[in-house]
Amino acid sequence: MTSIQFLKGVGPKRAELFGRLGIESLEDLLFYFPRAWEDRRPADRKEPLPFLIDAPVIKGRVKRVRDMYTSGRLRIFKVFLDTPFGEAEASFFKRHSPRFDVFAPLRKDLKEGREIWVTGTPEDPLFLSRLRADEYYPADDAAALKVHIGRIVPVYPLTEGLTGRFMREAVHEALEAGAADIGDFLPPDLPLKRGLAARDISLKAVHFPANNFELVQARRRFIYEELLLLGLAWAIKRAQTRGAVKDFAYEVKKTLLTPFRNNLGFALTAGQAHAINEIFTDMRAPAPMARLLQGDVGSGKTVVALSAMLLAAENGGQSVFAAPTEILAEQHFITLSRFLKGLKVRVELLTARVKGAERKSLLADLAAGKIDILVGTHAVIGDGVKFSNLRLVVVDEQHRFGVRQRAALRAKGDRADLLIMTATPIPRTLALALYGDLDLTVIKDMPPGRKPVKTSEAAEETALMAARDEAASGGQVYLVYPVIEETEDEDMRSVKAEFERLQGFFRGQSVGVLHGRLPGEQKKKVMEDFAAGRIRILVATQVIEVGIDVPNATLMVINNAERFGLASLHQLRGRVGRGRRDSRCLLVSRARGGDSAERLRAMVQTSSGFELSEKDIYIRGAGEILGVRQHGDMDLRMADLSRDKEILAQALEDRDALLSADPSLSLKENAGLRRRLQTLYATRWHLIDLS
Repeated sequence: MTSIQFLKGVGPKRAELFGRLGIESLEDLLFYFPRAWEDRRPADRKEPLPFLIDAPVIKGRVKRVRDMYTSGRLRIFKVFLDTPFGEAEASFFKRHSPRFDVFAPLRKDLKEGREIWVTGTPEDPLFLSRLRADEYYPADDAAALKVHIGRIVPVYPLTEGLTGRFMREAVHEALEAGAADIGDFLPPDLPLKRGLAARDISLKAVHFPANNFELVQARRRFIYEELLLLGLAWAIKRAQTRGAVKDFAYEVKKTLLTPFRNNLGFALTAGQAHAINEIFTDMRAPAPMARLLQGDVGSGKTVVALSAMLLAAENGGQSVFAAPTEILAEQHFITLSRFLKGLKVRVELLTARVKGAERKSLLADLAAGKIDILVGTHAVIGDGVKFSNLRLVVVDEQHRFGVRQRAALRAKGDRADLLIMTATPIPRTLALALYGDLDLTVIKDMPPGRKPVKTSEAAEETALMAARDEAASGGQVYLVYPVIEETEDEDMRSVKAEFERLQGFFRGQSVGVLHGRLPGEQKKKVMEDFAAGRIRILVATQVIEVGIDVPNATLMVINNAERFGLASLHQLRGRVGRGRRDSRCLLVSRARGGDSAERLRAMVQTSSGFELSEKDIYIRGAGEILGVRQHGDMDLRMADLSRDKEILAQALEDRDALLSADPSLSLKENAGLRRRLQTLYATRWHLIDLS
């Protein structure tokens, strides 16, 4: 299709900016859906919708303007307007530049006596006549008003250099040029069966709807498309996996498994034993295993995964254990090494820090089959990493790995078994929709003796006093902050600034700092010192969210707790309560906007990850929690799997009927659907094979 640079008003330079958003062609732009919509219609025409943002618009004649400086580098340009309802005020904010006049365009356009439209955010909800202005349009600019004012307008994800105004104009131009030619890939009977609007009409309406009804219908059309394609891809992937036959077989020899169990020092829970049995049954079956293991923080998933890796080792196979961060990979390496002490199993660690001769030697041993278990970060996916006999792939914290990364890792072995683990529990129906090619195992119980962590909200001063007392009485403390460096947000606390301040507050106690920008060796040293008790108070970012196991850590203080999602808060809380001492988690918040109060209340009320996950899905939606949009696991631009359950059920019902009648989608009426699946899930994501 036509390159984006040939669209009116774009050109080569702007085409580069569009490229940052993944927009290369006219078709890419047409299907770059809005993230929300603003209602810029007159007040008497507005009807509420969950995804429709009310955007006040003021029309008036310029009375006077005022250019102001603040104490910092911020400049404010105020425009006072004469309207039928009295005087209104619009404020434009810009960073000062010594090189040019940042308000020159405003000074040129907003002359006294000129009639304009202004849209923005009310500075006070009670006084809608005072706006923090976003955009303005001369009242005599008919072309601009057609796109930007007096209607529902789209709000797009942007990149620096592309404004919302230009993006809307570009999409409007693209719709005029190409919307009529997009075609439809659904079999003709499905839109009729489900009452879906025509695709070309829906495409125009999803960007520039004439009213609420058009917007609802357009969204429904594309939500159905996305969920049907997703459901088909997972079903095809599942059938292809089940249809493959491994050229190796497992025998439970117990040469490694029995001494491993004897050396554990504790009995497996019923949930762990059940999970191991399901996984062993899969591994001994002719088809490659593809299983998702869910379990709350501290439920013992690592022991289950290690049992599977030992079954592979007993039969001469290698395993790879992939974790998303260096700290987590190192913690897993330490844990596995401790469990395997005395056994003839070689486990090694590969991260970006392993370089030079050490890396070369490790990779040579791996290729020669001398390493049984390789633990690592995304580094294990690299082209230079070759196995002699890879039988099992284990992926921890699966939502931080994309589909292509998991596929690339699995491809390093011939029909290797796959075990994916998550400590972000999700409802069974949602899990099967998100990971429809996987079988599901859930560990619901916890190891005996694991104490619940008492959670409460606290003021900052109270939390710091509690931290000092805890460290003085022999415990250890985590103090978590959301960012490394200070930001313009005065409410946001940073690790670096707080570490400097807190060393004085905690005089007499050893205080350490940990964040993602520290060199690898320094991070490792900090964690070793904390684990050994040489550091009593650790000031850190969210980098300690998973995989950190220090039994003597008894207090978790989460600052700016309103900035974290429930899943992250629960993971952080899971870093304490791992020893014999009673443990607490204190939530310190500074702003209670949006849904933060609801999240913090849920944290105080329950310690169950499954219950919290249900609440988090309700509050924020599945896509945000599981990272599906961020990691590209699915091409979901419109659908929300938790909110759109009814449409999901329809799509999966239609998927089953389609594949039952035509398993390979080879019939003429399904040709368009097959081509779309080929483009999206075979060519782009390499998820399925439709060759």
